[in-house]
Amino acid sequence: MLPHRPPRPTSPPGRTARRTFLGALSLTAVCSLLVTPATAAPAGPGAPDAHCAGRARLHVPGAARQQADCLDELTTAGTVASGHTDPADYAGLTPEDLPTPGHVPGIQIDGYFPDTSTTNTDHGWHHDSQFVIRLPDHWNGGLVVTGTPGNREQYANDRAIADWVLARGYAYAATDKGNTGTAFFRDGRRPGDAIAEWNTRLTQLTRATRTVVTQRYHRPPARTLATGLSNGGYLVRWQLEHHPELYDGGVDWEGTLWRSDGPNPLTFLPTALRHYPVYAAGGPGAAEAAAALHRAGFPAGSEFLWPYHHQVYWDLTQRVYREELDPGYDGNTEAGTPFCASGTPACDGDYAYPARPAAVHRAVGRIALTGRIGKPLITRQGTLDVLLPISEDSDVYARMVHRAGRGALLRYYRIEDGTHTDSLVDVFPDRLRPMVPCHRSAFRALERWIAGQGRPPADHTVARPAGADPATLRTSCPLR
Repeated sequence: MLPHRPPRPTSPPGRTARRTFLGALSLTAVCSLLVTPATAAPAGPGAPDAHCAGRARLHVPGAARQQADCLDELTTAGTVASGHTDPADYAGLTPEDLPTPGHVPGIQIDGYFPDTSTTNTDHGWHHDSQFVIRLPDHWNGGLVVTGTPGNREQYANDRAIADWVLARGYAYAATDKGNTGTAFFRDGRRPGDAIAEWNTRLTQLTRATRTVVTQRYHRPPARTLATGLSNGGYLVRWQLEHHPELYDGGVDWEGTLWRSDGPNPLTFLPTALRHYPVYAAGGPGAAEAAAALHRAGFPAGSEFLWPYHHQVYWDLTQRVYREELDPGYDGNTEAGTPFCASGTPACDGDYAYPARPAAVHRAVGRIALTGRIGKPLITRQGTLDVLLPISEDSDVYARMVHRAGRGALLRYYRIEDGTHTDSLVDVFPDRLRPMVPCHRSAFRALERWIAGQGRPPADHTVARPAGADPATLRTSCPLR
């Protein structure tokens, strides 16, 4: 779920500072053709005209504001320097040495749809429902759309997803989901509104971007693929359940599972908050505390990851998502008491979702998944995910899809030694494998699947090869 941008862990990891926002990006750094002409690039097979020609005719349907800029580089190899991305937004999501592709000229459109919330400060706009659309000169005919992990802004997937798909010729679009930051729960009028808006905003952006792609290339996309990680993976699942007509398929990277009757994050995170301090303290209760975490879904063998997740993720994630869906639990207190001891009044460590009022379950039901996907979906999750334990998340969702009679549309791969956050691979290279290469393998498999070039391998656990060199795992993840 990645509710905020965490610090990189150290050994031992220190207590995290709360997320801070960078403020406005300097518009003086924007290389818009309205200010300085860009260097022309030759038109390629997917480009109907010269570099950035026709940008004035591009219009994002429904946008309240848009700004189209001609860039010599759409990947982070150029957008960091030009001010067309925010590196803080994708901090902590990928291994530090992830290669950055380049040589992708084209048009970037930044803007926002009408909205009443103002948590996203990018570009000094102080306006939510911001989006980014990137249109490469050399287009392969496809479109990739995504929503951000956690409560990050629209550039959060630039390193993990956008760079790679742009270099392969895809048009790309991302949304901030309509609200950002760790106080996202203030958006909306009733419990669940903020999360429900995430789904609406990705649907809105997909429809709008398909139109923009048609304007730019004079034909609609031949394939539209949804992908995303964590909360972004949840959006992929939801879109393929509710709007399969918009997509040809999707790749779900450890998406969050919401079910009104559980499991969901509110059913397992309180167990971690209640029992981890006892485990960490040692003594006679430590073994039973560890067993309680294992029973809640946190896998045996993942204990080395527990200190970091306790300090950075478990507490904050439980409190802010509980506040969004069950604000009455702590009365007038907003998002509970950080790191409260069990027994403290309204402590989130003592939260018992099954016993909460029916209204809380209805709020979760508004955002719940059903498994009734309508287009091909590839799901992958790491076996050492200790933010969204795999036995309480993707294992369950795969069963839901099969029970819904949609199993022929799903391929599910459990990635041995993968975890929720790839930056942790830099700290534990001999214990973890990055998920980025596995996402790329799954994406290629989806391309072949929807092109009729063969179905992906059957569901299975992708084993970590015995004696594998960590450097090899950073670039390779065969799904066979």
